[in-house]
Amino acid sequence: MIAPDQGKADLDISQTAGSQRPISITASDDWRGRSIMAWKDITEALRLWPLVWTLSLLDIRLRYRGSLIGPFWLTMSTAVMVGAIGFLYSRLFHQNVASYLPFLSISIVLWTFISTITAEGSVCFTQSEGMIRAMRMPLSLHAARVVMRNILVLGHNIVVIALVFAIFRTIPSMAAFSVLPACALWVIDAMAMTLMLGTIGARFRDIPPIVGSIVQIAFYLTPVMWNPVMLSHRGLSTIFVNWNPFYALLEIMRGPLLGQPLEPRIWGVALVYSVVLIILAGIVFMRARPRIAYWV
Repeated sequence: MIAPDQGKADLDISQTAGSQRPISITASDDWRGRSIMAWKDITEALRLWPLVWTLSLLDIRLRYRGSLIGPFWLTMSTAVMVGAIGFLYSRLFHQNVASYLPFLSISIVLWTFISTITAEGSVCFTQSEGMIRAMRMPLSLHAARVVMRNILVLGHNIVVIALVFAIFRTIPSMAAFSVLPACALWVIDAMAMTLMLGTIGARFRDIPPIVGSIVQIAFYLTPVMWNPVMLSHRGLSTIFVNWNPFYALLEIMRGPLLGQPLEPRIWGVALVYSVVLIILAGIVFMRARPRIAYWV
């Protein structure tokens, strides 16, 4: 009998004919074996990127089936929210509209991506229960499907940023080329976050509402609606800005687009938080990957 929950299981079968040498069947359950299988799972999902792309497009089409303009409804709602909130909060915060609306448009679009990734990532495995049980495919493919779907939606919302920049003639700085590695870092972080939250959410069904509450609180504590310069003279920038991981990830994308110079310190903080997130996601996925199919 093979015990899969034990670190090592041996089965001795005595041969009745010929030699009496025992046959040993070993099931390895160490960290090395788990890490190899988890890495193979992720690389197989990357190899199947055409399938990920097709499933992501299918999700968007099914979500907006029967709609005239499809996912551009989300783009229109984002544009209306940026316009309404921008003019109101610029008066409340005593900000110049020409500088505040570009800041707000980038912040809202990027934060929408973050909040959607965390919300849908928490249920990426439970929502794919039928596919997980019906066919054999990499589990990380379901996480990549969520990430790709939200990248496509983010591409639609970039229209709002381009429109606001054109109206107020906002010109990015030369540091805007750093947005390319920032986008790559965002994709890696989104994949890591989806894998980690999806794995934990498959085991504990209370995770999605808990994550939603945390993200909602983080929205008000992060410089999304308000500019971090407003806290510089109040001594609160250390708490709400310097130690906020969401601020660092937002700023490596937002700062160069708004014409600000490249800040190595912000990049250093973003990389540190990203490394921590990737390590945690790897540990969680390696440890729980064999059990996900039984949890969903």
